Amino acid sequence: MAATLEGRPKEIIAGRNYAHLAIPRQDGTVQTVIVWAHTDDGNVMLNSSEGRTWPENLRKAGTATVTVMADGDPYEWVSVTGRLVEDTHDGADEQINALAKKYIDKDVYPYRVPGEQRVKFALRPERVHYNPPK
Repeated sequence: MAATLEGRPKEIIAGRNYAHLAIPRQDGTVQTVIVWAHTDDGNVMLNSSEGRTWPENLRKAGTATVTVMADGDPYEWVSVTGRLVEDTHDGADEQINALAKKYIDKDVYPYRVPGEQRVKFALRPERVHYNPPK
């Protein structure tokens, strides 16, 4: 069942806040990584490079949870569990450049490795939990 990402939870993800991505591995353990994220069409959008472990785990699991704390208040956070609905190279280079602008104020992603192929993912929210400030 789909959930809606709107209001303050959407603002937190759209802001310059780092995301904690948790993905189930096939052995039952959970892989967690810190990633850049944003929102588009109500989805949580992520970007990576082919060959890394977390994209493969995401593809196998088909689901992940993204938790983002609001800047300045670690007790205000949003957690989104979503289903993988997009996995594409189309627009991935433009997306990583937009994320670089958002997070490090660079027009072009500066950490690119020669031969690297970027990939973008979209997670459609199934559960959204917001913990408001106290």
